[in-house]
Amino acid sequence: MQIVKAHAYGNDFLLVPDGAAGARDRAALARALCDRQAGVGADGVIFHRPHPGGAAMRLVNADGSHAEVSGNGVRCLAAWIVHQGRAGSAPPEVVVRTDAGDKRLTLLERAGGRYTFRAAMGPPEGIGERQLTVAGDALTVVALRVGNPQCVVLGGATEARLARYGRALATHAAFPEGTNVEFAEVETPGRVRILIWERGVGPTRASGTGACAAAVAAAAFGGASRDV
Repeated sequence: MQIVKAHAYGNDFLLVPDGAAGARDRAALARALCDRQAGVGADGVIFHRPHPGGAAMRLVNADGSHAEVSGNGVRCLAAWIVHQGRAGSAPPEVVVRTDAGDKRLTLLERAGGRYTFRAAMGPPEGIGERQLTVAGDALTVVALRVGNPQCVVLGGATEARLARYGRALATHAAFPEGTNVEFAEVETPGRVRILIWERGVGPTRASGTGACAAAVAAAAFGGASRDV
């Protein structure tokens, strides 16, 4: 089985051709491959196949659960497509078909094995504040979708808050599908710092959709610049 490992800001994925996985159970295979002690180690597995203009993908998290899309994951897959010389336009553009719709990515820069893409992730949906009781505490959160469910907690992006509330929010009854969680702190009008608890993974070093969600939540409710 050919496996390619790629990461975007430390958010790492294994790229597996869908045909190479054969009849294997995708959830069990992802759990085995993503195990950082006994497997290759990753935050998720992207099973992909060729599609006009790029590729189609299905993302399985490290715990075997399904995810609709990953902003960093689509960039990793796009980089592999360009690396293989499968992007024909100039500048290279790649369309990645996900369970949250088609995502168009444009290559901005290439330096050795490093690729910089602009990813059109689409408009956020269903944004609004909610009051939740989490781990015995009352929290105000911003819930929205960026192709997948997101929950942003504004103010105080600390490791202690991530440890206390991250898993509890990700599995909260208010989110029947589960949710990704970002603890976001507006540092300047144009800069937001986040800590992430990824649904089906746990703490991750980065999240593309989570960064989008945090920027939208901060602009709408946190006093950040509308240009973040």
